[in-house]
Amino acid sequence: MDATLLQGLYACAAVAFGCWLLGVLTKEHSWVDRAWSLTPVAYAVFFAWKAGFENPRVALMATLVFAWGARLTFNFARKGGYAKGGEDYRWPVMRKKMSPWQWQLFSFFFVAGYQNLLLFLLALPAWVAMRGHAPFGLLDAVATISFCGFLVLETVADQQQWNFHQDKKARLGRGEVLESPFLQKGLFAYSRHPNFFAEQALWWSLYLFSVAATGQWLNISIIGPSLLTMLFHGSTNFTESITLSRYPEYAQYQKRTSRLIPWPPG
Repeated sequence: MDATLLQGLYACAAVAFGCWLLGVLTKEHSWVDRAWSLTPVAYAVFFAWKAGFENPRVALMATLVFAWGARLTFNFARKGGYAKGGEDYRWPVMRKKMSPWQWQLFSFFFVAGYQNLLLFLLALPAWVAMRGHAPFGLLDAVATISFCGFLVLETVADQQQWNFHQDKKARLGRGEVLESPFLQKGLFAYSRHPNFFAEQALWWSLYLFSVAATGQWLNISIIGPSLLTMLFHGSTNFTESITLSRYPEYAQYQKRTSRLIPWPPG
């Protein structure tokens, strides 16, 4: 196996084991969530470094992933994700559905293992790109513009969500009646999860760089965005089931609003 790829996999395995161990020791299992915006950046920069920072395509990819990571880290931090007790609200729900030994297996193989492997695979297009020899061209420009566009879309969606929840908290604190307990305006009038859509789309945009470098529309790094899309499919179902159990009126929102791809309501 390629030495650079093997070194990256060793690092991924070490991070995965560390996340699992921290979960066991702290009884919080969101350590992968805390590493989510950091490890793909590290992998992308690692690949750019192994290329001597002389490959403009890989250097650009690392820069774009760094911008993604900085934005996501900021958004995660302001929501208290790095604070003690900042566990993802979905994990306690999952633990209630499992016996202790089932949860430990799930935590080791999926929460820590699979998700960390996925984060490594998301950066894999940079490894493929560093091995390609095609000159920087039109497809690279399309990939760059697409990545930046989806990053802006995700930023706007997250900001709208943040504003809504801050306003909701303030209104509840004053004892006011809410117009809606969940966000249905702005980008969320066209997609129930515009931030989820943008997150998946920008990693598919990054994959285009590997296509531009190799001339192969199908290469091994397609595994990363494909698995991310499947993960988001299951995660979105689970998230919406929780929301629907809390707010029955969410069913009407589901009927009139696109699940992921922004689309006119109704």
